[in-house]
Amino acid sequence: MREAIMLIVDLINDIHDAIASTFGAGMTDKELHFWIFGILGIVTFFIVYVVFKILSKIKWSIAILAFLYTFTVMIVLVFAVEIQQAYTQRGNMEFADAVMGLWGFVVFFAVYAVIGIIGYFIYKAFKK
Repeated sequence: MREAIMLIVDLINDIHDAIASTFGAGMTDKELHFWIFGILGIVTFFIVYVVFKILSKIKWSIAILAFLYTFTVMIVLVFAVEIQQAYTQRGNMEFADAVMGLWGFVVFFAVYAVIGIIGYFIYKAFKK
């Protein structure tokens, strides 16, 4: 996990340096971050907006959107815990731990979804 984070950090630093030398002449680090994250954020917003607009037309769109949002929060939380473990030296920082944590959520959600689908079909059967 530590190696993966260091690889990502090195990649981000290389991208940062390339952007700073190409577009950031005369800009402070704060100004460069303002522009890069502003552009990255608005592009991400438009992509997410289109995807969510498509998802909103599906029958269980709120459940799908809630899952996607929760999964995103879980990714941030899992990696925050792994980084905290490395920082405090209380546990091993491993990518496999992060993956297993996310699998835990996916499995629990799958059980919830199966129970919900079974309940839905039972409800429909008794409604007729």
